[in-house]
Amino acid sequence: MKYYTLSLSRITLIFSLVLFINITSTAQQRPLTHDDYDSWKSVTRSHIAHNGNWISYEVNPQEGDGNLILFSLETEAKTRFQRGCSAEFSPNSEYFVFKIEPQFDTVHHLKLKKTKKDKMPKDSLGVYIFKDKNLRKYKDIISYQIPEKESDWFAFMIKNPEKEKVKADTVAADTTATVEKADKKKKKDKHKTNTLVAMNPLTGDSVAFADVSKYIISDNGSTVAFLQKVGDSIDSVMVNYYSTINKELKTVFSDAGYSENIAMDKKGEQLVFTYSSDTIKEKAYGLYYMKLKSDNPLLVSGDNFSRLDEGWSVSPNGDFYFNDAGSELYFGTAPIPEPVPKDTLTDDEKVSVDIWNWQDLQLQPQQLKQLDKEKKRSFVAVYFPGKDKIVQLASPDMKSVRVSKKAIGDYSLGFNHTPYQRMTSWEASRYNDVYLVNRTTGETNLILEKVASSVYLSPKQDYVVWYDIADSSWNSYSISTSANVNLSSECGVDFYNELNDVPNEAYPYGSAGWTKKGDIVLYDRFDMWQFDPSGKKEPVNITHGEGRKNNMRFRYVKLDRDLIYLPANMMLSAFSFKSKYDGYYSMKMGENPEKLVFESFDFTTPVKAKNADQLIWRKQSFTLFPDLYTSNTTFKDIVKVSDEGKQMDEYMWGDVQLVDWVAFNGDSLQGLLYTPANFDKNKKYPMLVYFYERYSDHINTFYTPKPIRSVINFSYYTSNGYVIFIPDIIYKTGYPGASAFNCIVSGTQAMCDRYDFIDRNRMGIQGQSWGGYQVAYLVTQTDMYRAAMAGAPVSNMTSAYGGIRWGSGMSRAFQYEQTQSRIGGNLWDKFMLYVENSPVFEADRIETPLLIMHNDNDGAVPWYQGIELFNAMRRLNKPAWMLVYNGAPHNLKRRADCKDLTVRMQQFFDYYLKDAPEPVWMKYGVPAIEKGRSFGFELTE
Repeated sequence: MKYYTLSLSRITLIFSLVLFINITSTAQQRPLTHDDYDSWKSVTRSHIAHNGNWISYEVNPQEGDGNLILFSLETEAKTRFQRGCSAEFSPNSEYFVFKIEPQFDTVHHLKLKKTKKDKMPKDSLGVYIFKDKNLRKYKDIISYQIPEKESDWFAFMIKNPEKEKVKADTVAADTTATVEKADKKKKKDKHKTNTLVAMNPLTGDSVAFADVSKYIISDNGSTVAFLQKVGDSIDSVMVNYYSTINKELKTVFSDAGYSENIAMDKKGEQLVFTYSSDTIKEKAYGLYYMKLKSDNPLLVSGDNFSRLDEGWSVSPNGDFYFNDAGSELYFGTAPIPEPVPKDTLTDDEKVSVDIWNWQDLQLQPQQLKQLDKEKKRSFVAVYFPGKDKIVQLASPDMKSVRVSKKAIGDYSLGFNHTPYQRMTSWEASRYNDVYLVNRTTGETNLILEKVASSVYLSPKQDYVVWYDIADSSWNSYSISTSANVNLSSECGVDFYNELNDVPNEAYPYGSAGWTKKGDIVLYDRFDMWQFDPSGKKEPVNITHGEGRKNNMRFRYVKLDRDLIYLPANMMLSAFSFKSKYDGYYSMKMGENPEKLVFESFDFTTPVKAKNADQLIWRKQSFTLFPDLYTSNTTFKDIVKVSDEGKQMDEYMWGDVQLVDWVAFNGDSLQGLLYTPANFDKNKKYPMLVYFYERYSDHINTFYTPKPIRSVINFSYYTSNGYVIFIPDIIYKTGYPGASAFNCIVSGTQAMCDRYDFIDRNRMGIQGQSWGGYQVAYLVTQTDMYRAAMAGAPVSNMTSAYGGIRWGSGMSRAFQYEQTQSRIGGNLWDKFMLYVENSPVFEADRIETPLLIMHNDNDGAVPWYQGIELFNAMRRLNKPAWMLVYNGAPHNLKRRADCKDLTVRMQQFFDYYLKDAPEPVWMKYGVPAIEKGRSFGFELTE
């Protein structure tokens, strides 16, 4: 071995060069600003071709024009399609189809001119053929459908050209199109019809049809069926299908009237559609069925719906589909709609009143929220073409029947929630009575009562397995003997959520699925267990206890969505609760799991090519952009597909570490500590404390720089010199506020004591919703935080308990009695706990300046909760501000609102924690007369 000696001068030179490079690199980076959000690009909507040779993904800025990228695995070359989106590969992997959005600037300009929606530019369609690298474009795309397998054909809908006759060159450039039934003079298109094009891009064959309202292409691409609406003196409908195999068009039905639904089986051999001759708005529909090789469709619902339940017709709002075998057709039925009576009253004579009755199964606000859904409710029925038989399955007494397209036997599960509907106002559990439904006879058999959790019917239809939340065990029901067997009580482990800390029974971890032998695989917190539903064989821990032994969670990853049974060789996701490592293992039945990839990153669920051993997936961490990768199923030969992480090079970022401490009550806790960019442990940094339930498992989440909806963006604040601390919280029933204090304040003190770089005199807290409540509570208990921001906080539990969640119309009582708010009882039994946990009753103790956001269209936490707290602080002459975004929901949605909140929250914390100048809106406010003209962002001297 040779050794080389360097002179002191040479060492000094090398050190100087390294130092220069580091300084130069640092100097080139800068903190994130709010101006950076619009141009920040994200990788979204990735797909892999069936043969595994092609990958597509989108790269989109937050504002502006994005790109669709096509990646060749063979050459690693990338082809870029400007403004491309919503791509899909053909089943033969010979071409792919995508939409092309209008230019962002063009759309923005037209919106400024108040252009009507129907006059705005539409998407175009792109069809790219891999072999000849040929791109074809078609204007005014409405939608497209690509078959699942086998065919080169696909279908798409474009806007009807504004001409009396539809010509080929207006339908599709580069194609020869034939238009049927397009020679009638058009009147105003009240039916919203468009032009349908069926095309084989590889051969150049195509055909077009005008006045189409609905269409479908069979899974094998052999048939395109569609509805045409022709408006003349009388509205009429035509039902057609086009064979892509023999290039023939056939009209199978034509009459004056209306049709709203059309469906085909997977092979394109059977067709079903609805039809009504009614001219009134509330129409009653019949159901027609035909084999395409026959001449005439059959009215299977019968004349005047004679084959359906009395007073019922086919509902156009139900789902229409065949099972995979094509032997069963499912559709929806509903009572025949009653005609709307003629309006004989003036507006002055009409009464509008909601009548609340204490016996209502749902509160009136909830009924009103679900009114449209109830008007359109349908009840599933099945038609057996081979037997020419209809069986009504669901009913008002059993509204839900779970149907599997892959089911081979005669049974399905039915669910009835009605007996327990009223109690959902105060109980969190959604109970159901469970029925065994014979689809061939319609016979129902009540097998389970008041079930609140998972219920599974075996693929062989010999057992039903369910979780009994009352005794915390998995059980089975034998369909042949009606016997019940407890499966899990003797296993020695818990199959419910071990971390549950709400005052309600814990729910189970769920099921991986069934084996070919008829066993079911269930999860505990760590491992996977195989159970014989007959109870004759002992349960088997198929992960051999490796999860529990190593404090890891194993879960089955379904790579093939067509599988009915668990494969003998499975891929498992793996997560370490201690180290927070994430990744994947492989496991053969009977053997121990074997590591494939397991790293300090967060991995997305991989997607497998249908016909190849090739995956696409992403990994990320706080400092690693979630780019797209591809590999085989052993995670070998990894190729990085996208490279958008390079945009991070321009910016100062930060870092994160897992921390632990002991709470005031002795609990051992974990949390996350984010440190600023260019961190110097000898400096002092302001710290923001954020929290929401348990958060430490999210250590490897990447946070895109973007305007916030309600909570701080970690990337922005670490880039701009803040430490961020996120503690996990464990709750004690009845004491949610004190529990938050125990975990959050103890964690804050532990971090300050442990790390000198935290400036304990410049700390702030921020939370939203449940986190917002805890912020409001904490500032009544401590003045250790110099500034606080509470989003949508509950401030008065006594008034909030009896309120309404306006987004759903539900009573808020259930969440206090049994879920997140964790009081554990009603207002009268636990009155003092409601008072003690309500910040508004101790608002006089608040010494921390408080910024509140509570929007006037909040559907989760009533707006008045924020008002109560703000008015209390205002009356007590304590510094408080409240941001109310008009018409905005619980978390902001409009980008303009998000940008506004992002700036105001940053200005608020910078003022109190960094001694930045105070903005005008904080110092002087923004009077209503200045609303929309002045925003008060200017900084005062």
